[in-house]
Amino acid sequence: MKPATVESGNQIALLQTLDIQLTEIAPSHAIMEVTVSPKHLNYLGGAHGGLIATLVDTVCFFPAPLLPSGLLVTTSNLNIHYLRPAALGDHLSARADLLHLGRRTASLRIAVENQGGQLIAHGTATLLVLSEPK
Repeated sequence: MKPATVESGNQIALLQTLDIQLTEIAPSHAIMEVTVSPKHLNYLGGAHGGLIATLVDTVCFFPAPLLPSGLLVTTSNLNIHYLRPAALGDHLSARADLLHLGRRTASLRIAVENQGGQLIAHGTATLLVLSEPK
């Protein structure tokens, strides 16, 4: 598998559809961002939980030791705690911190904040390691 970059991460079709941008790949974390637009709203007028779940799930793959290193992984467990609604126009930033990388699993902690630094959601993820970088 070809190692991921910010540019290749931003070519993911779902992320393009949702206007989500991968903005940072670092040795132990990654960041994705999105501004809540009308297409992201739920029936009540706030950001749909699926948008936040997509941020949480996808950002987990991009700390440098994972996809950017060519490591093939897949989500095996995703837990999200929604704390407050995100409104139209809010700029959301999702940061995934790699807590553990073993031979078979990776564990991450994720925080989603709005432009004012308020915590919108947080969660954890476990990824299965499918293959080593080649």
